[in-house]
Amino acid sequence: MSRFHIGLIINPLAGLGGPAGLKGSDGVAEQALALGIEPKAALRTRTALNCLVELKDRVEFVTFPGSMGADLLAEMGFPHRVFGTINPQATTADDTRKAVELLQDAGVALILFAGGDGTARDICAAAREGQPVLGIPAGVKIHSGVYAISPRAAGELTSRLVTGGLVRLASGEVRDIDESALREGRVTARWYGELSVPQEGGYVQQVKQAGVESEELVLNDLAAWLEESWEQDVRYIFGPGSTLHGLAQNLGLDTTLLGVDVIENGQLLASDVTEAQLYALVADHPARLLITAIGGQGHIIGRGNQQISPRVLRAVGLEHLRVVATKRKLGTLQGRPLLVDSGDVTLDDAFPDVVRVWAGYKEELLYPLSR
Repeated sequence: MSRFHIGLIINPLAGLGGPAGLKGSDGVAEQALALGIEPKAALRTRTALNCLVELKDRVEFVTFPGSMGADLLAEMGFPHRVFGTINPQATTADDTRKAVELLQDAGVALILFAGGDGTARDICAAAREGQPVLGIPAGVKIHSGVYAISPRAAGELTSRLVTGGLVRLASGEVRDIDESALREGRVTARWYGELSVPQEGGYVQQVKQAGVESEELVLNDLAAWLEESWEQDVRYIFGPGSTLHGLAQNLGLDTTLLGVDVIENGQLLASDVTEAQLYALVADHPARLLITAIGGQGHIIGRGNQQISPRVLRAVGLEHLRVVATKRKLGTLQGRPLLVDSGDVTLDDAFPDVVRVWAGYKEELLYPLSR
């Protein structure tokens, strides 16, 4: 099984201003250190990472040097790679932003970061749309909705994601208080943006009875969401399987159960296409790919849908792939990852560690993927 890649960024100055009574740490870290305040961000990060100790053989961290992550990971014995350079005497907001860029380039499935609202602002400034992030609360001000409720909760949620638990992707606001104004007795909060944040998955769909998911209702909800969000003149590839066939039926489309179909502007454009026909339809045209797990092992590519070939996948773009599956269907995998076997090792390696799964009306889950 391939390793799950997690980015780690620690703001070593986070939280210093709290014990010093400085109403925050922005711009006053040196003053707090001069007062003898000891940094706590690494300690709080250690609490989160303790939840992952038993998963060391399944994860690899990507981080920045020294106190921004590498020191702690080496001390705890986690496999890790280190990018970038820092001034060990004084890290900066620019270091955080640069770390985010490099970790994203490395293809991490999740960026864990320890800090406060100022750190969240720096993460938000550099994070690409859709990049999952999760904050370990270590600052003085924690007003942003991108932090777990505690360091342990951050670790447990990350463990859940690594082991195939259902984890929902939501949008979290980044907010910060003007510390200079706060020190003058004025509370001024500002919205800085939003980040994609994993949350524990739960049964939030309509149900026939408590705790039991209704496949029929879920597919109806998914159809409503898709119908609301069709992109004009974009071609949607529907892979084979009962899930996507049922979704299409709820859209009033007569697709094939075991074939691959193409929909454009809400209408069936081509039915039961061959690989060559499919490639011709998407090679020079914007497209989206909807697939579901085929077969008992959880394959999304390479089992029963060979029409979706490596050249088709490259033409569509892996970023435009979405898995459609109910929570019940994912539950049958018992935590095992979804699988790809396109026949092109280079392409398989380019798939992310987690894929987005449409599981209900405006509900996306993150689920592990392996090669």
